[in-house]
Amino acid sequence: MTVPTEPTGFTLWLEGLPGSGKSTLARATSAELRRRGWKTEILDGDEVRRMFSPELGYSRKDREFHARRVSYVAQMLARNGVAVLVAMITPYETSRQAARSEVGGRFEEVWLRCPIEVCRQRDPKGLYRRTDEGSLHRMTGVDDPFEEPLNPDLIVDTASTSVDASVDAIVRHLELGGIVARAPAAASAP
Repeated sequence: MTVPTEPTGFTLWLEGLPGSGKSTLARATSAELRRRGWKTEILDGDEVRRMFSPELGYSRKDREFHARRVSYVAQMLARNGVAVLVAMITPYETSRQAARSEVGGRFEEVWLRCPIEVCRQRDPKGLYRRTDEGSLHRMTGVDDPFEEPLNPDLIVDTASTSVDASVDAIVRHLELGGIVARAPAAASAP
């Protein structure tokens, strides 16, 4: 097991359309980081909203305020040596830049790029179906904007990349950036 050499944590901000794989990749990447000796915490946008922001709606102002709350918690955890994985749509560039500024330190923005057609097919929470039926409004990517990230640190195409390959790409990015130590090579059999 590789143990981090510094107590400083980091924030991995996973963003993308609903159904792009944010929660799935946060859980899988967290498992790999824990295997390497990191303390991890996942801040899933939907879960945090239920606990910390139930009074907020889905207006731009409310979404930005929710992102600020998540950023604040991520910053507190990261400064205490935790690898924080934020899984949150974060549809506005201003919110992403505010998160980067608020969290500071080691902050990695990862855009999970996935065409809306693929997200619609996945529809893990039935949000696209409910939007099509007219029972849900202000759906990101449908009747509310998702601004493509201008300068993410990493782009993972989740439409054509498996979960394992996506985790490998994320961890390799963290290794190349010196944020996570490289895993020791597996011993080869004689």
